[in-house]
Amino acid sequence: MIANCARNVSRGFATSALRNGGHGGVPGANLPFDISNRWKLTALFTAFFGSGFAVPFLAVRFHMLKA
Repeated sequence: MIANCARNVSRGFATSALRNGGHGGVPGANLPFDISNRWKLTALFTAFFGSGFAVPFLAVRFHMLKA
């Protein structure tokens, strides 16, 4: 009985969420950055992932120079 009630509640939420703005329209419309310029997007991705990749190496360099 509880499972049946939970299933009905979750189904009601899922259908209302889809009705209130589910699919966004065109691909990339719901992204927080512009994907139309390929070179700008490549530079942003390189800077984002490159900075995250460089942090451990910079931390090691900092601690080696500190010692």
